[in-house]
Amino acid sequence: MVDLHLEAWSALAPTLESEADWAKWLTGRQDISNDKLAPNLKHVPMMLRRRFNQLGKGAMGAISALPFEEQNLPCVFASQHGDTVLTLSLLESIAQDEDMSPTGFSLAVHNAVSGLYSIACKNKQAITAISASNGHLVSALIEVAGQLQVHDRVLCVLYDVPLPEVYSPYSRTLPFPYAISMVFNRHKGRQISLQQIESNNMYPASEQVFEIPAFISFLLGSTEGVRCILNGATWAIDEYPNVA
Repeated sequence: MVDLHLEAWSALAPTLESEADWAKWLTGRQDISNDKLAPNLKHVPMMLRRRFNQLGKGAMGAISALPFEEQNLPCVFASQHGDTVLTLSLLESIAQDEDMSPTGFSLAVHNAVSGLYSIACKNKQAITAISASNGHLVSALIEVAGQLQVHDRVLCVLYDVPLPEVYSPYSRTLPFPYAISMVFNRHKGRQISLQQIESNNMYPASEQVFEIPAFISFLLGSTEGVRCILNGATWAIDEYPNVA
């Protein structure tokens, strides 16, 4: 079992910016009225801000909403598919024998968002970018646990945008962009556990899209735990058991 201490967290989606917003959405009392993120990134220099698309805006917006000023932390950035919208446009250019945009290519690589973040926040700490397809939540937390062996605090960001329609037969994603930022501490904060468990309740990969809403419900304290699938194994994320 891996023990983690959650110091702070923030989640962002279109029209969902506070814990109250997320709680209402999870219980069906609030709708997501559009599919565009528009966080306040005025602290980012304008020329750099222009390089952030929806994927990057979500990540930066969620990080900016964290209740702390120290940005110089080692980081784990995890996205299931990365910027598929931009990647698809580059592939379409190649298919049409057009020149690929050097800027577009540089922003389509999986660590582009984390790189832009490091420039914007002058973060010189180690940054890991994860692409784990199905199971990126557990993969990110495992990486955080490893980073906490040598660092006191780690910033973790989960972020994604909807897949373009052409990919819909092959994978399911949430129908809106989202980002979750979390700061984990080696010793202080809300204690949670991560462990692999035996389970016969395996669900298909197509249902793993619901792990993120379930995890946000857990962060809100509305549920006691989350079950996730990674490489065919079931993992449990739970409140750390209280010892009397």
